[in-house]
Amino acid sequence: MKLEVIVTQGSPPVEALRRATGTIPIVSIAMGDPVASGFAASLAHPGGNITGLSLMNIDVSPKRLELLKGMVPALSRAAVLVNPGNSSHPPVLKSVQAAAQRLGVTVLPVDAHTPEEIERGFAAMARERTNAVMVLGDPFFIGQRRYITELAARNRLPSMFFFREDVEAGGLMSYGQNLADFYRRAATYVDKILKGAKAGELPIEQSTKFDLAINRKTAKALGITVSKELLFRADEVFE
Repeated sequence: MKLEVIVTQGSPPVEALRRATGTIPIVSIAMGDPVASGFAASLAHPGGNITGLSLMNIDVSPKRLELLKGMVPALSRAAVLVNPGNSSHPPVLKSVQAAAQRLGVTVLPVDAHTPEEIERGFAAMARERTNAVMVLGDPFFIGQRRYITELAARNRLPSMFFFREDVEAGGLMSYGQNLADFYRRAATYVDKILKGAKAGELPIEQSTKFDLAINRKTAKALGITVSKELLFRADEVFE
C-alpha cells in the first residue's frame, strides 16, 4: 500500500507492527513502557521507526490502588485484570503488587484475552471473595469496557480503570491520562513525519497530567458513600 505512516494505540498492536515492518513510521498512542518493551532505545531518542506517546503506568498504578483503597477503606483483596498478550502488563502488575504489600492488600491477578475469559475471570473473583477489581489499560479491554463494567456491577465489585471513558460507561473510578488528548497530540507526530521528520528522531512523550474520574451513580448502586476528599480531588464526576 506504500504507507507513509501508521497510527495505532497500545502496546500489542505495536508488537505486531514491529514484526511486520522496520521501515514504515509508526506513531503509537498510549504505549506501555516503550524502552522496557524494546520499542525504543530511549524516550529522547527512540532510534527506530516507532515514536508517539507513552503511558506512565508503572509509576502511576500504585496511586490507582491507593485511590481505590480510599474509595473502599475495607479493601483487603483486589483482583487485577491482565491481558497476557500485552507486554506492558507484567511490570505494571509488579508495581501494583509492591504497593499492595505496603497497603496490606492481597492481589489476585486474573488473565483474560477473550470475552469468555473475562467472564470466567469475574467468576473467579467472586469465588476468591475479592473486594474490588483494577482493570489494566489495554486496547482489548477498552473494546470490552461495557461488558467489563456490567460484570463488575453484576458482581457488586468496585472498579478502578485507567481511562475516564470507562467511568462514563459505568465503571466506579479511573485515574490516568486523557486518551482523547493523546489522539490530538498524536496528530502533531503525523504532521512532522509527513513533512519529512524521521520517527526515530522524534522524542516519545509522557503525560504529566492525570485525571481522577468518579461515577457517583455506580457508587450509590454499590452502597458506597464517596468521601468529600475524593470528590474534591476529582476532575470529573458522573452523576
